Amino acid sequence: QVQLVESGGGLAQPGGSLRLSCKASGFTFNNYAMSWARQIPGKGLEWVSGIYSNGSLTVTANSVKGRFDISRDNAKNTVYLQMNGLKPEDTARYVCAKSRFSIATIMLRDYEYWGQGTQVTVSS
Repeated sequence: QVQLVESGGGLAQPGGSLRLSCKASGFTFNNYAMSWARQIPGKGLEWVSGIYSNGSLTVTANSVKGRFDISRDNAKNTVYLQMNGLKPEDTARYVCAKSRFSIATIMLRDYEYWGQGTQVTVSS
């Protein structure tokens, strides 16, 4: 069965960095786009960034553009989210998701499997 396991979250100071990882199993990883989204308590799920199946193209939400960078290692079945210049408003539970397609989209309905997430807290 499909499994997505995130790691790398924690506490960071404003302006700091964290690198999230999502290890995937149970499907042919290099056939599918992957994305990261975040859940803020009391708010809906927000799509953050996505990457095409072959890693050739990425798409990123304006709210994190220039600060967050998504990448993937198809040999390791892993997708990453490098987060720099963290702000308190980035505090959320970050989840990775498997797309139904090879291209990354911003529509949450295009993603069929989700991990449990990893908590990121940005605070001084």
